[in-house]
Amino acid sequence: MSFSRRRFVAGSAAFGVLSSVSQARAQPAFPSQPVRVIVPFAAGGTTDMLARQFGQRMQEALGQPVVIENIGGAGGSIGAERVARSAADGHTLLFHNLTFSATTAALQAAGRSPHDIEKDFAPVSLGANVPMVVMAGTVVPAKDLREFVAYAKSSSQPLFYGSTGPGSVMHLVSEVLKRDGGIRMEHVPFRGAAPLMQEMIAGRVQFGGDQLSTSLEFIRANSVKPLATLAAERMAPFPDVPTVRELGFPNMELRGWNGFFAPKATPAAVIQRLQGVIQAAAADPELRRRLSDVGAEAVGSSPDELGRVVSEQVAKVRPLVAELKLLI
Repeated sequence: MSFSRRRFVAGSAAFGVLSSVSQARAQPAFPSQPVRVIVPFAAGGTTDMLARQFGQRMQEALGQPVVIENIGGAGGSIGAERVARSAADGHTLLFHNLTFSATTAALQAAGRSPHDIEKDFAPVSLGANVPMVVMAGTVVPAKDLREFVAYAKSSSQPLFYGSTGPGSVMHLVSEVLKRDGGIRMEHVPFRGAAPLMQEMIAGRVQFGGDQLSTSLEFIRANSVKPLATLAAERMAPFPDVPTVRELGFPNMELRGWNGFFAPKATPAAVIQRLQGVIQAAAADPELRRRLSDVGAEAVGSSPDELGRVVSEQVAKVRPLVAELKLLI
């Protein structure tokens, strides 16, 4: 190689190194501004409460404010879409729950979903496990889900089930129960868990459910009766309440979770930083105690683990939505 050729190659290599260093220096340290965590439901619910518990600890670790923003509507899809269209820099996150898979599948079946849960979002970390529980009002003569099905079959009066909206988890699993149990019920959608619980207590809605955290105080006050949990294992606060699988309704089984997502193209280094901060928050004894008090379990995870949870749930929910013709 000639001297001039060697000088050209060496100069090119040096330029490449300097260019990479310059680009690295040009990248602002993360986070460079407040981090927004969008909760796609109204303030005051379980998902909102969990997001605020995590946000408080995340901002201490990140050195920037973590702002919880509630953008509800359409079963959570409006808030989720806001995140999907945000800059993929880690400064806008989504904190969602298992409704994400059910609502997205229902909207996709109707050809109305603005996003794809697996293609448009990058999983960051699980935040908490929160079991779902199905319940009946105290006037319903049933101690568990199997007895409720027997009661529904023998009832001469029309029965109503409530959900937190079309395409929600309770909408889905109640339709599964109607099919698998051979019973008839009419759907009454509500704008949240609070009005649903009140109608169950009043006896105008016979069947419903939500995350245990929302239902805990009503169960402890004997205002409603827990019939079963959708979780694979019994709930620690109520070990006598059976699972749906134990009672012969395995198609209703769904893991209750809450987790953090970022827009799809968010850099891996940013995802890793956020995941580490969330995992550290989940290990905080005070946070774990607060979550345990409301029937939830703090469970920081890897992005891959959250991705597996979502993929497995979507694989179960999508065919159910198609079979039941669940439209919203």
